[in-house]
Amino acid sequence: MQLLRRVWAPSAAAGCVLLLLLLHGHVLREGQLPTGSCEIVTLDRDSSQPKRTIARQTARCACRKGQIAGTTRAQPACVDVHIVWTRRWCEMTPCLDQEGCDLLVNQSGWTCTQPGGRVKTTTSGM
Repeated sequence: MQLLRRVWAPSAAAGCVLLLLLLHGHVLREGQLPTGSCEIVTLDRDSSQPKRTIARQTARCACRKGQIAGTTRAQPACVDVHIVWTRRWCEMTPCLDQEGCDLLVNQSGWTCTQPGGRVKTTTSGM
């Protein structure tokens, strides 16, 4: 009986841990994002105009308290809500490392300028 208990207890505990991991993975697959992460939901590109591509992207984020969906290094990310409220877009580091960030005149978005002179303009839907 003692031997059976010694063998059964660790096996039962391992089985419970495995079951919890499977359930946790199932919940995350069912649409929940880990806290502090984002995913791109839709991405539409329009190249109908010469030398110009218009891209529209929608992201879904699970941000911590005091954060909101934003952009960091050209990827969706959770950023400080104060940055968005004050429209200081460049403080969230939206451009890649080699690009320069400038606010649009009306503060509705920002531009990322590459070293070769190519400019990417991003506007906010807020």
